[in-house]
Amino acid sequence: MASHYLLGIDTGGTYTDAVLFDETRGVIAKAKDLTTRHDLAVGIAGAVDAVIEKAGIPVSAISLVSLSTTLATNALVEGQGGRAGLVMIGFGPEDLKRDGLETALGSDPVIFLPGGHNVHGHETPLKLDALEEALPVLSKSVSSFAVAGYFAVRNPAHEMRVRDLIRDVSHLPVTCSHELSSKLGGPRRALTTLLNSRLVSMIDRLVGACERFLENRGIHAPMMVVRGDGALISAAEAKIRPIETILSGPAASLVGARYLTGLDNAVVSDIGGTTTDVAVLDDGRPRLDAEGAMVGGYRTMVEAVAMRTYGLGGDSEVRINDRGLNAKFELGPRRFLPLSLLAAKHGDVVLPVLERQIRTAHVGRHDGKFAVRTGVPDYLASGLQAQEQALFDRIGEVPVPLDQLLTTTPQKATLDRLVARGLVHISGITPSDAMHVLGRQGQWNGEAARLGLALAARGRDGAGRLLAETPEALAEKIVNQLTRQSCEVILAACLIDDGVNGVYTRESVEIDRALSRKPGIIRFGVTLDRPLVGLGASAPVYYPAIAEMLASQSSIPDDADVANAIGAIVGQVRATVTVFVTSPAEGVYVVNGAGESLRLTDEAESFVIARERASSAALAQARLNGADDPILDLREEIDAPEIEGSRKLVEARFLAAASGRPRIAAD
Repeated sequence: MASHYLLGIDTGGTYTDAVLFDETRGVIAKAKDLTTRHDLAVGIAGAVDAVIEKAGIPVSAISLVSLSTTLATNALVEGQGGRAGLVMIGFGPEDLKRDGLETALGSDPVIFLPGGHNVHGHETPLKLDALEEALPVLSKSVSSFAVAGYFAVRNPAHEMRVRDLIRDVSHLPVTCSHELSSKLGGPRRALTTLLNSRLVSMIDRLVGACERFLENRGIHAPMMVVRGDGALISAAEAKIRPIETILSGPAASLVGARYLTGLDNAVVSDIGGTTTDVAVLDDGRPRLDAEGAMVGGYRTMVEAVAMRTYGLGGDSEVRINDRGLNAKFELGPRRFLPLSLLAAKHGDVVLPVLERQIRTAHVGRHDGKFAVRTGVPDYLASGLQAQEQALFDRIGEVPVPLDQLLTTTPQKATLDRLVARGLVHISGITPSDAMHVLGRQGQWNGEAARLGLALAARGRDGAGRLLAETPEALAEKIVNQLTRQSCEVILAACLIDDGVNGVYTRESVEIDRALSRKPGIIRFGVTLDRPLVGLGASAPVYYPAIAEMLASQSSIPDDADVANAIGAIVGQVRATVTVFVTSPAEGVYVVNGAGESLRLTDEAESFVIARERASSAALAQARLNGADDPILDLREEIDAPEIEGSRKLVEARFLAAASGRPRIAAD
């Protein structure tokens, strides 16, 4: 029988990873290519072509493709997305002030319609006049619509009528709030629906570009996308509900960590070039954020991993405060382009400048730093102020040393604004350069790293002492600082997950004494109750020391550098549906969820119908999401207290979860 290969793809901030996987033999081949932010499909093509060539397999052997992406997360964080029209049914303008909805809406249009339902599914008559009047003009100024109805999770009929009207008139994508969440809380559900609508066209472009690339390469296989809770969803469903892909990348890393280590309980820390992501595995599954994913300052109703992200990575800026008697080192949160990486591409420019600077007798404030354009399309540089444009024009595709670029003090703030807009990279020493000097990394230009650290080492602290006697001594200080800050962010994330508030790991005397092993009559110690799993391309060089400082067991799997891509392919499809039964009056039972409201007079019968509805809907959704042969799990939560000797049903919830592996292409 021919082998079936599974292709996992992860688009990260720096690299796009691709993995070819066999369910019996594991990872067959892996490859990386730089992420092309202006067109993610270019980076995907580079990584996929490389991994297929490495594996030496025919494309016809690939039977499943799965993608994890940070596109949705980045878009929400950066305030990007299409213009959406919001339709609120049964709500008023005052409801916009709840849960950040007004801020999120910004200048996008909103229409309020009379209608909606109550907690038992009873309706207030829906009036469509305002929508019918506005639609012909509104349809030309937005790219999608979001519809949120009062208690729509109990009865979605009004949302569905509004959706059908909008589609008939505008032919634009429409998202209804009941399709995204079964939780109560109308304004937050409306916020989630609005954000989803803004992402529709963006995710559609990414998934569509991926599908076209696969088609062009002759790869005819089902395509899946990782959700924010680590489960898989079909590409078609991801296009409809792109909001579910927020935190897709971090979720995939947790699923990958579970597969690679076999650990059911672990703290997973993923170090990249820019950030460190920390999350917890409990009983083999990612711990989820009970309040809903928090992205870009907005609390959504999307189930996603409880991931804490910190601005600390291998490419973090090294900041040296030399004003005190003892110099202090701080890493991040800003990312620098490592000197060793810059010189790998532009050695003929970078090395002579560093050599010139090191021959001078005095220490320059901009020594060892360069500026270079990021390479984004020109239209993204529109709207620059005169001084910004003038400085930007002096920076090209070839690095410019800052000691020649910046001739006045105000220009430093101008340069920082260009960096903040993503137009310019600043290059300088980073932990990656320190690792090159120490011989623990070697993929880029080690000579540039050594010269950069030699320049920085010439600085002096407040007592007049050199910052370091040698580049190696300075490199050790930088790596030690990364170890210490990594421990602090891991502890901070775990304390939050434990519900411990008010402990600031950067400022705590007790944690400082525990991590630094300071002697004293009272001996402080701190550790984790489970192993620390280190992920990321640089995990093997950083995490042994981090685990040692935390007095914890470490686990760094062989394929830690592509854990996200592995997680994208080994996950399961999972669909959950909740159906409610309430009793608004004695002897009356109302079934809500997974269809129209149903009114009955027998409690047992209403429970039977609710179980059947939840089960059927979960199985159907799992199959729609791409599951081959889903397995059903049904839970019941019944609130029926005794009141004055009589049982009173408040609410019964029937929670069905259907899960299974995604279907693969047939031979």
